[in-house]
Parts: sequence; structure tokens; C-alpha cells
Amino acid sequence: MSADPERIATARLLLDQLGVTLDDLNHANTTPPDQAASVPTLAEYLPHVIAAAGPGANRTYGNYWRKMLAAWGDRQLDQITASDIEALQHAAAATARSRRNSRHGRHAGEHVIAAARAIYTRAIADNLIAPGASPAHRVNKPRRLPSTRRALTAHELDEINIAARTSGNDVILDALLLRLHTETACRRGGALALRLCDLDTEHCLIQLREKGSTVRWQPVSPALAKSLAEHAAGRDAVLSTDPLLRYRDGRALSSRRYDHLWKRLGQQLPWVAAQGISTHWLRHTTLTWVERHYGYGIARAYAGHTNSVGPATTTYIKADLQAVATALAAMTGHPHPLAHS
Repeated sequence: MSADPERIATARLLLDQLGVTLDDLNHANTTPPDQAASVPTLAEYLPHVIAAAGPGANRTYGNYWRKMLAAWGDRQLDQITASDIEALQHAAAATARSRRNSRHGRHAGEHVIAAARAIYTRAIADNLIAPGASPAHRVNKPRRLPSTRRALTAHELDEINIAARTSGNDVILDALLLRLHTETACRRGGALALRLCDLDTEHCLIQLREKGSTVRWQPVSPALAKSLAEHAAGRDAVLSTDPLLRYRDGRALSSRRYDHLWKRLGQQLPWVAAQGISTHWLRHTTLTWVERHYGYGIARAYAGHTNSVGPATTTYIKADLQAVATALAAMTGHPHPLAHS
């Protein structure tokens, strides 16, 4: 369709009145809008991400965020590419520290992508970049390999407990830790977070605060409840908020005790070191026993799992505290005040 000469003349007259030339219009059509002022650099934005993240995310991703800051700190968020993130992923995997449970740097590479996605997910929520502009979400995360953890046999568990009670500089503490995790299937974080007020010796319960901000009361045997109370009293736990688990000098227990414990057990028992056995294997052992003898619903409650991911049936098979106590009593051979008769 040919342009109307009268309209063209009218348009040119209007542009002359506004002081705009055709060159100005062409320049405006070929130059993208300047968004430099609205998109911060990584160094400017990362403190906001760290402040909004929880302690677990900061602990997991903090090291990778520092690497990103060193590599791309002066670059705007929209100037970091998917290739940059993928290159850092490969570098992290290649230089990952070798641990007993390492997978040749696979987890380190996975954490790089997850850390980058956490930054860009926050940037999208803050309207700093468009939802489809995140370079981190264009990099595929490595497929998670199946866990090598399994339930320990009764013989293996006996060997571990005997080695813990016959070596080390605090065999009472180590034996108590192994019994605590075997009876409750709690995680390391849950044990370290225990306070004096979290122990109920009358009803033989401990209150666990674990990942995902979950809080639950977990049955323990009367013998373990008594041992925990004596341990706390003998190691200067006085206030209700004092940590329950403590070194002999009264200091609160740290995760380093677990690291030293399993390193020593690996020296005493070569198969422990070879298989990379850790505290979490005790959780697998206990929950496997409960599931085999009392079913999935009670094992799920025993583990403290509260997510709804899975079959819809999980909504209807919730187990109560008494059912968990009954399973514990059968497993330990010690009666529990809350167990079903």
C-alpha cells in the first residue's frame, strides 16, 4: 500500500514543530533502551541475596557466591552469561576437595548452578531482570546420582560401637552420640541443636529442630534419656537454653567431633573408611528397620518427614507419637511410657 502524500506532509510538519528529525527517529529505533542504571553489578546485589537467604543456603552456597564475586563482581547481572556459569561449574568440579563421600566434584558443580540460580531467582523476584533472562536457568544441572548409603547390618553396627567405646579421648561422649543417632535417626544438625530444655526425662522425649525449620518431639529410651540428663549435668549445662551435648570441659559440641569420630573409626575399621560411612548411615539403618517391621507411615513419622511430595496416600497414613514410641520400644527392647500396650 502506497503512503498518502498528505499524511506524510502532515507528519513532517508535526515533527518540525516538535524539533525532531528523521535521523533522531532512526537512532531511537536502532538503539536499545539503556537499562544500565536499573541492573546492579553482582557485587552490589549479592549482599541482598545473602541477607534474604536462610542460614542453610548461606552455609551451602556461601563459598560459591564468593567465587562468583571474585570472578564477576564488577559485571552487571545481565552481562553474566550461561557460558560463564558453566565454566565455573567445571572449574569447581575439577578443584573440589576429595572427601570420603565425594563424587569426583559432581556435587560441587551442582552447587555452583544452584547458587547461581538462587541469585537470579531473587533478581527476577525483585524485577531486576525478566523471568526468561536468567543465564543460570539455561545451564542444566547434573543428574543426581543414587545415594551409596544403606542400612548397616547388626554386625557392622556392633563393630562400630565397640571401636568407639575402646578408642578416642572421650569414649563416653562418642558412645552417647552413636546411641542417640541410632535410636532417634536424627541428623547431625538436630543433635547439635539440642538444649537442656529439649530433654523431657519424664516422658522420655527429646525435641529436635532440623532442616526446613521442622520441630518435633522424638521418643528415646528411658536409659538414653537418663544418660543424656547425666551427661548434661556432669558437663555444666545449667540454664534451660544451654546446649545439651558438650565436651568434657563444658564447651558446646560442634560438628568437628563427628568428623574426628568417623576418621578414627575409619582407622580402626578400614571398611568404614572405604565405604565412606558417616552418621547419616545410622539414620538409614534405623529407618530401614522401622519400615520393615512397622510400615512406611510410621517410618515416615520416625524420620520427621513432613513434605507432601509423593503419592496422595501419604496424606492418610500419618503416624502419631505413640506409634513411633512403640516402634522404638520394639527396636531397643526397652519399654517406653508412651508406647501402645
